[in-house]
Formats: sequence, structure tokens, C-alpha cells
Amino acid sequence: MKFITNGLIIREQNIGEKDKLVTVLSESHGVIKAFAHGAKDIKNSKSAATGLLSYSKLTFHKRKENYLISDAKTVKIFTGLRNSIENMYLAQYFCELAGNVCPKEQESKEQLRLILNALYLLSENKRNALVVKPCVELRLMCLAGYMPDIMMCYQCGEYEKDPMYFLPKAGRFICKDCYEKNENTEYKVNLSPSAVTAMRHCCYADSDKLFSFSLPEKDLKTLNFCSEEYIKFILEKDFKTLRFLKSII
Repeated sequence: MKFITNGLIIREQNIGEKDKLVTVLSESHGVIKAFAHGAKDIKNSKSAATGLLSYSKLTFHKRKENYLISDAKTVKIFTGLRNSIENMYLAQYFCELAGNVCPKEQESKEQLRLILNALYLLSENKRNALVVKPCVELRLMCLAGYMPDIMMCYQCGEYEKDPMYFLPKAGRFICKDCYEKNENTEYKVNLSPSAVTAMRHCCYADSDKLFSFSLPEKDLKTLNFCSEEYIKFILEKDFKTLRFLKSII
């Protein structure tokens, strides 16, 4: 079986002296692991196109259970990411997250578009990383079927109270009155009205408007904390790239 599709290299491993095993977030087949023979050699035509964070046009062949990349042409390399170690590791975190939540061997156009837009914004310094990060985290979770229940307080239906609480373990909002009335002891995060609006925006906004919002830095940090905690509870996974990113910030 042979097919051609565009994809982002989200992981690369050296195999032997000349070959690579790469993980690709592809447009038509989701997450794929494939061998690229000779791609470790910088003189090989596939070398740059199969490098980490390269967006490329790839030709795949499937032999038994293994995929092989027979041809690779670079479409975009996000060179601006190299200007910031924080942005570089944030991009790698997005790749690690995508590798865990994006479908395998299924169409993933929306997921790929999301990650590519985020990498472009970081590479060109067009958006604050604190805006980009929760957008990617929450939208990826929504696309994976883990949309949090944040339209209203899950108990009384109140749309907006000051403050509202986010319950990361349950993935839902509860207003202060309901939380206190029921003597709730569940772990909560206090959100301002603007942070509540921003969190809903990350989940519900049209794709072309996703990254178009602003918040005070304090609320941005709270929003980032909420998205991290939600992912931690839902996926029950420790992301090495995120841990390293937080250690250098």
C-alpha cells in the first residue's frame, strides 16, 4: 500500500548508523510510526524533511505491519523556534501531547492544523506562549473526546458567578454558592470571570479565532494551570517535555 500525505514530525529516533524511526502527525492517517532509511545522513534527501518539527510532504509504503518513508520533501521548518529555548520545548510538548491523544491511522486534519498554527505563532512571535499553550491543550483534549463541562455550573446551571471554580478531576465548573452549600471538598481552582470566558473560548471558538484573545498575566497563568491539571487527571500521564519546560522557566 502506498499513499502520500502531509505531516509533522513529532518524534525522531536514530536507528543504527543511517536510519531513523519517526513518528508523524499526518493529515490523512493521524499518528504513524515509520522508518526512513538513510535519513540520518545529512546528505540524504530525506534528512531535513524527517527532522523533528519539520512539516513535510511524505510518501509512505506499508509492508506487513511496518510503514516506510520512501520520499520526503520539506514544506515548512519553523526556524524561529530556535531563538527561544522555552518556545522550542513548548513545541516539543505539543508534539508529545499530540502523540498521546491524536488518533492512529485516522484522518487528523484538525489536530494537525491546530499544532501547525501554534508552531507558526510561536516561531514568528505573534502570540504569547501563555495564550498558545492552553489553546492547544484544551482544544486537543476536545478533539480527542475529552471536552470539559464548562458551559455553566453543573449543579445549578448558573452561567457566570464571581468567582467560578474549575474542578480539574471532574472537568467541570461549579459556582461558589453550590460548592459551599454542599460542603464540597473536591480540589478546585478559583477562576475570575475573564478566565472563565477564556477557558470557554479555548474549547468552543472557531478554529480561525482560537488564539485571538488576551488576559492579564495572572489570569493567563491560572488558565494554564487549569489546562495542565485537567490533562494530568484525565490522561494520568507525566509529560517529560512539560516537566523540563517548567524547570527552565
